[in-house]
Amino acid sequence: MDSLTTLDEIVEAARALPGTLVDAAGPSTGAPEAVWGDVFLSFDPTGELPAERRFPFATVVRSDSDGAASILDRPDVFRFNVGVGRVRFEELLGFAPSANGDRAAAFNYTVLDQLLPHPWYASQAWVCVLNPGVRTAELAAALLVEAHGREAARHAALHPGGSLG
Repeated sequence: MDSLTTLDEIVEAARALPGTLVDAAGPSTGAPEAVWGDVFLSFDPTGELPAERRFPFATVVRSDSDGAASILDRPDVFRFNVGVGRVRFEELLGFAPSANGDRAAAFNYTVLDQLLPHPWYASQAWVCVLNPGVRTAELAAALLVEAHGREAARHAALHPGGSLG
Protein backbone atom coordinates (compact mmCIF):
# COMPACT_ATOMS: atom_id res chain seq x y z
CA MET A 1 0.00 0.00 0.00
CA ASP A 2 2.00 2.97 -1.29
CA SER A 3 -0.58 5.73 -1.43
CA LEU A 4 -4.31 6.34 -1.28
CA THR A 5 -6.03 8.97 -3.40
CA THR A 6 -9.61 7.82 -3.93
CA LEU A 7 -12.40 6.69 -1.68
CA ASP A 8 -12.35 3.27 -3.37
CA GLU A 9 -8.57 2.91 -2.84
CA ILE A 10 -8.95 3.68 0.86
CA VAL A 11 -11.76 1.14 1.23
CA GLU A 12 -9.87 -1.55 -0.68
CA ALA A 13 -6.69 -0.92 1.33
CA ALA A 14 -8.71 -1.25 4.53
CA ARG A 15 -10.32 -4.49 3.34
CA ALA A 16 -6.81 -5.90 2.86
CA LEU A 17 -5.92 -5.31 6.53
CA PRO A 18 -6.65 -8.44 8.60
CA GLY A 19 -9.69 -8.22 10.84
CA THR A 20 -11.02 -5.00 9.34
CA LEU A 21 -14.75 -4.60 8.90
CA VAL A 22 -15.94 -2.14 6.29
CA ASP A 23 -19.41 -0.82 6.99
CA ALA A 24 -21.01 1.50 4.45
CA ALA A 25 -24.03 3.48 5.59
CA GLY A 26 -27.06 2.91 3.45
CA PRO A 27 -30.80 2.23 3.47
CA SER A 28 -30.35 -1.27 4.91
CA THR A 29 -28.21 -0.05 7.82
CA GLY A 30 -30.84 2.24 9.30
CA ALA A 31 -28.49 5.21 8.91
CA PRO A 32 -29.97 8.59 8.03
CA GLU A 33 -30.02 9.28 4.31
CA ALA A 34 -27.58 12.19 4.78
CA VAL A 35 -24.77 9.72 5.57
CA TRP A 36 -25.50 7.06 2.96
CA GLY A 37 -22.22 6.23 1.28
CA ASP A 38 -20.09 7.12 4.32
CA VAL A 39 -17.75 4.27 5.24
CA PHE A 40 -16.73 3.17 8.73
CA LEU A 41 -13.62 1.02 9.26
CA SER A 42 -13.45 -0.98 12.47
CA PHE A 43 -11.43 -3.89 13.81
CA ASP A 44 -13.17 -7.17 14.55
CA PRO A 45 -11.03 -10.21 13.71
CA THR A 46 -13.85 -12.70 14.28
CA GLY A 47 -16.67 -10.66 12.77
CA GLU A 48 -18.76 -11.37 15.88
CA LEU A 49 -18.82 -7.91 17.44
CA PRO A 50 -22.35 -6.43 17.29
CA ALA A 51 -22.58 -3.28 15.19
CA GLU A 52 -23.48 -1.16 18.21
CA ARG A 53 -20.18 -2.14 19.88
CA ARG A 54 -17.97 -1.32 16.90
CA PHE A 55 -15.98 1.88 17.03
CA PRO A 56 -14.22 2.91 13.84
CA PHE A 57 -10.50 3.55 13.69
CA ALA A 58 -11.01 5.42 10.41
CA THR A 59 -13.89 6.72 8.32
CA VAL A 60 -14.45 8.10 4.84
CA VAL A 61 -17.29 10.58 4.65
CA ARG A 62 -18.98 12.34 1.77
CA SER A 63 -21.33 14.60 3.69
CA ASP A 64 -21.04 17.30 6.32
CA SER A 65 -23.77 15.63 8.37
CA ASP A 66 -21.52 15.91 11.43
CA GLY A 67 -21.70 19.69 11.14
CA ALA A 68 -18.10 20.02 10.00
CA ALA A 69 -17.17 22.91 7.78
CA SER A 70 -15.48 20.81 5.10
CA ILE A 71 -18.07 21.65 2.42
CA LEU A 72 -18.26 18.06 1.27
CA ASP A 73 -21.16 18.72 -1.08
CA ARG A 74 -18.63 19.73 -3.74
CA PRO A 75 -18.37 17.25 -6.64
CA ASP A 76 -16.18 14.24 -5.83
CA VAL A 77 -14.95 15.62 -2.47
CA PHE A 78 -14.62 13.29 0.51
CA ARG A 79 -12.88 13.41 3.87
CA PHE A 80 -10.64 10.61 5.13
CA ASN A 81 -10.65 10.64 8.95
CA VAL A 82 -8.35 8.56 11.11
CA GLY A 83 -7.66 8.20 14.81
CA VAL A 84 -3.91 8.53 15.27
CA GLY A 85 -3.43 8.63 19.06
CA ARG A 86 -2.15 11.52 21.15
CA VAL A 87 1.57 11.09 20.51
CA ARG A 88 1.22 10.72 16.73
CA PHE A 89 -1.22 13.64 16.58
CA GLU A 90 1.36 15.88 18.21
CA GLU A 91 4.12 14.57 15.91
CA LEU A 92 1.99 15.33 12.87
CA LEU A 93 0.50 18.68 13.85
CA GLY A 94 2.93 20.09 16.40
CA PHE A 95 0.47 20.45 19.27
CA ALA A 96 -1.44 18.17 21.61
CA PRO A 97 -5.00 17.16 20.76
CA SER A 98 -6.16 18.88 23.94
CA ALA A 99 -4.83 22.20 22.55
CA ASN A 100 -6.91 22.02 19.38
CA GLY A 101 -9.74 24.15 20.74
CA ASP A 102 -7.43 27.15 20.86
CA ARG A 103 -6.12 26.50 17.35
CA ALA A 104 -9.13 25.24 15.40
CA ALA A 105 -10.01 28.63 13.92
CA ALA A 106 -6.59 28.79 12.25
CA PHE A 107 -7.38 25.88 9.93
CA ASN A 108 -9.20 25.94 6.61
CA TYR A 109 -11.18 22.70 6.73
CA THR A 110 -12.13 22.97 3.04
CA VAL A 111 -8.63 22.66 1.57
CA LEU A 112 -7.86 19.48 -0.35
CA ASP A 113 -4.78 17.26 0.04
CA GLN A 114 -3.63 18.69 3.37
CA LEU A 115 -3.39 16.97 6.75
CA LEU A 116 -5.64 18.73 9.26
CA PRO A 117 -6.90 18.11 12.76
CA HIS A 118 -10.38 16.65 12.51
CA PRO A 119 -12.92 19.50 12.67
CA TRP A 120 -14.85 17.85 15.54
CA TYR A 121 -12.75 15.01 16.90
CA ALA A 122 -9.25 16.50 17.06
CA SER A 123 -9.43 16.52 20.86
CA GLN A 124 -9.76 12.71 20.62
CA ALA A 125 -6.61 12.61 18.45
CA TRP A 126 -8.28 12.30 15.06
CA VAL A 127 -6.87 13.89 11.91
CA CYS A 128 -8.31 14.19 8.43
CA VAL A 129 -7.49 14.83 4.80
CA LEU A 130 -9.93 15.96 2.15
CA ASN A 131 -9.14 14.07 -1.06
CA PRO A 132 -5.62 12.79 -0.36
CA GLY A 133 -3.38 13.59 -3.32
CA VAL A 134 0.26 14.23 -4.20
CA ARG A 135 1.10 15.74 -0.79
CA THR A 136 -0.79 13.34 1.50
CA ALA A 137 -1.60 10.05 -0.23
CA GLU A 138 1.42 8.17 1.16
CA LEU A 139 0.81 9.59 4.63
CA ALA A 140 -2.87 8.60 4.43
CA ALA A 141 -1.84 5.02 3.62
CA ALA A 142 0.63 4.95 6.50
CA LEU A 143 -1.89 6.40 8.96
CA LEU A 144 -4.49 3.81 7.97
CA VAL A 145 -2.02 0.99 8.65
CA GLU A 146 -0.90 2.59 11.94
CA ALA A 147 -4.49 3.02 13.15
CA HIS A 148 -5.29 -0.59 12.25
CA GLY A 149 -2.19 -1.75 14.15
CA ARG A 150 -3.22 0.24 17.22
CA GLU A 151 -6.69 -1.30 17.14
CA ALA A 152 -5.25 -4.79 16.72
CA ALA A 153 -2.96 -4.23 19.72
CA ARG A 154 -5.83 -2.83 21.80
CA HIS A 155 -7.99 -5.82 20.87
CA ALA A 156 -5.21 -8.26 21.78
CA ALA A 157 -4.78 -6.59 25.18
CA LEU A 158 -8.52 -6.62 25.90
CA HIS A 159 -9.18 -10.10 24.55
CA PRO A 160 -6.26 -12.42 25.27
CA GLY A 161 -6.64 -15.60 23.31
CA GLY A 162 -8.84 -13.92 20.71
CA SER A 163 -12.07 -13.95 22.71
CA LEU A 164 -14.52 -11.09 22.26
CA GLY A 165 -15.83 -11.88 25.76
